[in-house]
Amino acid sequence: MPIAQPSENLRVHLASHAKDFKLSWVQLGQGLYAVWRDQLYLAWGFEKFEDYCVRELGLKKPLALKLVKTYFFVEQDEPMYLKKEFPQGKEAAVVPGYEALDVLRRARGYKALTREDYTKLRKDIFEKGKDAAIVRKDLTLMMKERKKIDPDQEREGRHEKSVRRLVAALKSFKKDMETLQLVQPDIIAGAESLLKRLLEETSHDA
Repeated sequence: MPIAQPSENLRVHLASHAKDFKLSWVQLGQGLYAVWRDQLYLAWGFEKFEDYCVRELGLKKPLALKLVKTYFFVEQDEPMYLKKEFPQGKEAAVVPGYEALDVLRRARGYKALTREDYTKLRKDIFEKGKDAAIVRKDLTLMMKERKKIDPDQEREGRHEKSVRRLVAALKSFKKDMETLQLVQPDIIAGAESLLKRLLEETSHDA
């Protein structure tokens, strides 16, 4: 039986540590979820959950809330991830971390995505080990493809933007011409009249 070389032992240890690193957030997320759910921070002298996270744990509010939400999502939708045997038999590269799971959590709440879209994202994360940044880009592309745009609504939106740009230009023109006195007063009056009508029109649309 061949004896494992020191370099191979190191390789095995590193792979194990990489898995542990990706899974280490679970206990923190679980604890934070309990603190948030049961408002334990009040008994510890903190008025708000984020105060406890920042002052005692050194965790900024966005990260703490992300960990809480991601843990709750995993507990509800992907409980197998929380089992001790989950990482066994898996390569370190395909064990997802909390950031990739957070992308999947957000995708779960997007009504525009189909079940097939979600299944694909889940497979990319759990089976292919795609990085969170790549999955986030894939999700953005999916959202753009699934977004239905009404042609009339899109045309109306372009019209409103054009009117706003014209109003801004007229305001700037009127101010400059009054200050510099480069044109006849009747031209400034005409611009002021047009500006007033445009403002009335936009106010009616609103």
